[in-house]
Amino acid sequence: MEVKPPIPQVPVPGWGEFKDLQEWEKHHQERSPGDRTSETLASIAEAIHHFPGGWIVTTSTEKIFNWARKSSIWPVTFGLACCAIEMMATFASRFDVERFGMVPWASPRHSDLMIVSGTVTIKMAPMLKRIYDQMPDPKWVVSMGSCANSGGPFRHGYHVVKGVDRVVPVDVYVPGCPPTPDSLMYGLLKLQEQVAEFQKTGARPTPTELP
Repeated sequence: MEVKPPIPQVPVPGWGEFKDLQEWEKHHQERSPGDRTSETLASIAEAIHHFPGGWIVTTSTEKIFNWARKSSIWPVTFGLACCAIEMMATFASRFDVERFGMVPWASPRHSDLMIVSGTVTIKMAPMLKRIYDQMPDPKWVVSMGSCANSGGPFRHGYHVVKGVDRVVPVDVYVPGCPPTPDSLMYGLLKLQEQVAEFQKTGARPTPTELP
């Protein structure tokens, strides 16, 4: 008598019973057929020609340079008081502002953004103005914190400048004492919008006061 080996019976897996798969099937997003390029590429391209195997983009060097200026703002490292700690945290690994193309730089001659973070005293104002003058055009200024915006709790002191906009022109005001890294990131994104508008029109928009 021949003994046959048993044939294992593998049950059909009921994958639909798992919660993770149910959520994936419910919330999974699929790319539409017409969505072949990103919004960033479409914004700088004059025309996008698709053909089997790839595509060709035609654009102007002016659009490329303007997009590069908006997406690679280098702030000069200029911390004055406790707001500088929040600015350092913003550029650290947890929030990672470098994903926006922003790299803190120690040389004003290679930077196009000054983040004034902290109390500006009358003694420090000339040095701040000197660093601002050394930055190449077009240059931008973000006033970070109540002390830089208006003097903060030291406004009535004899030694404090009542707002850094009395020394250099300001483009974005970030409120708070001190502002959180999220607030500064939001202000930097607003600044990118101003830079993009400036590259299109050639005129600086009015300063932005964040809520």
